Amino acid sequence: MDKMMDSPWVLRIIALFLAFLLFFSVRTELSPISKTTTNEQTDVIRDVPVDVYYDNENLIVSGLPETVDVTIEGPMPLVLKAKAAKDFSIFVDLSNLLIGEHDVKLKYENISDKLKVTLDPATVHVNIEEKVTQEFRVDPEMNKRLIQEGYILKDMTANPPTVYVTGAKSAIESISYVKATVTGEQGLTQSFSQEAAVKVLDRDLNKLDVTIEPETVKVQVDIEEYSREIPVVLRETGQAAQDITINSLTFTPKMIKVFGRKSIIDGLTEIPITVDLSKITESKTYEFDVKLPDGVTKISDKKIKVKADITKVEKEEQPKTPASTEETPQLPPPPTEETDEVDDNTTTDKNTPTEETEDIDS
Repeated sequence: MDKMMDSPWVLRIIALFLAFLLFFSVRTELSPISKTTTNEQTDVIRDVPVDVYYDNENLIVSGLPETVDVTIEGPMPLVLKAKAAKDFSIFVDLSNLLIGEHDVKLKYENISDKLKVTLDPATVHVNIEEKVTQEFRVDPEMNKRLIQEGYILKDMTANPPTVYVTGAKSAIESISYVKATVTGEQGLTQSFSQEAAVKVLDRDLNKLDVTIEPETVKVQVDIEEYSREIPVVLRETGQAAQDITINSLTFTPKMIKVFGRKSIIDGLTEIPITVDLSKITESKTYEFDVKLPDGVTKISDKKIKVKADITKVEKEEQPKTPASTEETPQLPPPPTEETDEVDDNTTTDKNTPTEETEDIDS
């Protein structure tokens, strides 16, 4: 062993091995410092706007991202300058492309050639279509659950009633709904107006990428108490006087609007009015109060006018009979024969004696 260590070749090999070991150890420790001293840096600039060049008066382009992320790599001063100034641009030129679908590469300008630039995304799929503008009617909408029970949504109108929608031909053809949604607090009982944004949706209620003019409309919301018109029915009670014949009873109005909770109002079929026939004494118009049914808050007419047509029956006069001599004078009775004879005898011979007398003298 000692002889080997005394050999110069062995010592040379050991020295060479230690030299290699020392070399690689020093290189490993100094590698970060070497990288820093190279002055290289990588940075990412996010959300850089994309400029598009095409005939925007007659065409619509879809599929392009609004922004991209830009990764720049190179000397630190140039990277820091580009990131701070952001005086470069990302663009795509579609002016020479026809209507249809295309895969295009995004480009950049005003970036130093000493920087390595990577775009995310670098290639995009675009669709170039004809630009179309069409007028659509706006349909206002509101959650009816916001309305207090017993009240209903009578009407909703938008001002202006129509808007102009501009977009790609395919988007315009897929429009199914143009709506303006109104919001409010729970328990609405009064009419109101509100500015609402206009939304353009397809049949699956997906929002479409179009331009709307105007973007908002004023919506008038009319709310009123729930009501229905119920027919009026006359209910006759009592009897007319013996000398009165009721030919007809006509009344107005025939229908009355009643207000209240929907569940109660929908259950009503008629409004009864009680007419006491004993109080009908002549042909004229009578007024009768309308009694509110249970659950009804108010009615359109509080009184019903009933026009009565009657005929009075006159009693027949009975003939009168004489009751005393004062009413019919009595004639004197006719003379009898006996009286006449007496008078004649008396007149002719007053001195002639009577028979009785005569009978007593003999």
